[in-house]
Amino acid sequence: MLDLGFGKIESYVKLEKLGEGTYATVYKGTSSLLSGYIALKEIRLEQEEGAPCTALREVSLLKGLKHNNIVSLYDIIFDKTTLTLVFEYVEKDLKQYMDDCGNLLHMKNVCLFLFQLLRGLEYCHARKILHRDLKPQNLLINERGELKLADFGLARIKSFPTKTYSNEVVTLWYRPPDVLLGSTEYSTPIDIWAVGCIFYEMACGRPLFAGAKVEEELHLIFKYLGTPTERTLPGVTSNIDFQALRLPFYYGEPLSRVISRLDQNGIDLLEKFLRYNPNSRISARDAMTHKFFSCYPPEIHTLGPLQSILDLDEISLTKDHGSKLISSSLMKTTISKRSSVHL
Repeated sequence: MLDLGFGKIESYVKLEKLGEGTYATVYKGTSSLLSGYIALKEIRLEQEEGAPCTALREVSLLKGLKHNNIVSLYDIIFDKTTLTLVFEYVEKDLKQYMDDCGNLLHMKNVCLFLFQLLRGLEYCHARKILHRDLKPQNLLINERGELKLADFGLARIKSFPTKTYSNEVVTLWYRPPDVLLGSTEYSTPIDIWAVGCIFYEMACGRPLFAGAKVEEELHLIFKYLGTPTERTLPGVTSNIDFQALRLPFYYGEPLSRVISRLDQNGIDLLEKFLRYNPNSRISARDAMTHKFFSCYPPEIHTLGPLQSILDLDEISLTKDHGSKLISSSLMKTTISKRSSVHL
């Protein structure tokens, strides 16, 4: 960033608006400093207090994260009213990709995207960083099929011993039951539950737990996975929020009955993601060596952080039915599908 031209807004040209949120507006742009397109995320600093806080958090975290499966931050520009973050431009997010495929991804691509999600997440978790807002809209997919974690506005560095955080994190559909029940002490397993929900959504074509509010979300989770007990979620029976639910006792049903597109290894991995006890959920590192990924060559585990798994000859994006990249003319209409401005 000390290179001539970096840190100056005049080094960039806006081409079109991609989306707008409460605190930020994202533009597609170009720069004489960088090849290809870039994304400009303009954050309004004159808004209420939360905006600068989340913006600076995202900046501080992304500056230290250099990985092929994490969106790259190229430049930071300050002025009196805005903070502009310059990111690599990525064609679409996972939600848009699934929509374009009629919500029916090829299983090879489910495997491809899931492994890359775990790879980027393991890199974060090894550095004690929790994303806390994993969802399809925050996972970007480029033309090559590379998946990149984005929108680190809610991310936190996990300190030890356990630190108390807010339980108002993670979009409702991807929020684990312990957090839904009020837990503010959590670690990396908060992201792993979200990975399980995204895994199911990619394989099945629909969200697993699509509740409109907390009570409905818990109801759906209990209905599918069974009502938690002291064995599966220690301390749950004395939890005030749990006691107030007054839901019927559910025994749950095997996930193999809920989704037929996953083989035995896929079901086993999904169950390990979606365990009630956060301490029992599989880690991102262990998940990457699960038998579900046995189709990949051993070399995939020795790649450097900046290398892509798609650099391996055996791995490539499979053409999905109806899949096509978003052209510039379609970008403005499809961007409305995103629930928030990311990048």
